[in-house]
Amino acid sequence: MIALGSDHGGYDLKIAVMKHLEEKGLEYKDFGCYDKESCDYPIFGRAAAKAVAEGSCDRGIVICTTGIGISISANKVEGIRCALCTSLNQAKMTRLHNDANMLALGASTVSEELAIEIVDMFLDTEFSMEERHQRRINLIEG
Repeated sequence: MIALGSDHGGYDLKIAVMKHLEEKGLEYKDFGCYDKESCDYPIFGRAAAKAVAEGSCDRGIVICTTGIGISISANKVEGIRCALCTSLNQAKMTRLHNDANMLALGASTVSEELAIEIVDMFLDTEFSMEERHQRRINLIEG
């Protein structure tokens, strides 16, 4: 199960991601927002992050206009490693090296096409399980 969250600035891209996940047969839970009326991204980023941290969702994808604010909000939840990605390489490396459990996207910084490719790379790449990367994750989590 994939947790989704966005604010009004990320709403349209979140809808496109939802459609893509449905086409791939992947289950998701939408933690809001539910329309393009102005709203506060921390509410929805935190809700999606809590679902991942508590284990009701395996991974999460959060979206706002730049991806910055909602990624900061998600990362405030203990156990979350949310990476803001604007390239396929970033999505791949954050899974391989950081075992990121959440992806943040900026609706104004990536095209819909690139965002979908980033989502696929993020979801399809597994953590490398290399000791040096696990050691670094342990240091991050303190």
